[in-house]
Amino acid sequence: MAKLNELKKYLNYEFSTGVYTGDDYKTFQTKYINYLKSICKENGWIFVNALRNHYCFSAFIKSSDGNFIYLSISDVRFFRNEWYNSVLIRTAKNEKDYMGGSNKYYSLPVLQFAIHQLLKGA
Repeated sequence: MAKLNELKKYLNYEFSTGVYTGDDYKTFQTKYINYLKSICKENGWIFVNALRNHYCFSAFIKSSDGNFIYLSISDVRFFRNEWYNSVLIRTAKNEKDYMGGSNKYYSLPVLQFAIHQLLKGA
């Protein structure tokens, strides 16, 4: 499973761009999703799914008591380091609720704690 330090290597990285998603982003995205899966496993959460987009992605996480979190990162080509400094998370009703609760933004190092707090208060 991916570790936070593996993702930190992409800080200030200039991702490829174009009509097709670059291999560098695909590798980064896989590592990022694996990191999310690892924190889910550590906390007894379920990584429900990820919607892989061109140069960004979103995902849903479910707690053992049925609460959902939606998270999203911005396009890494235009919002450099926001994938690390400003991850959007919010409560959701289910794995299809893209409207959900209020948007909150957290840095990746505190994301696990923030998800825990949102799930606890959901």
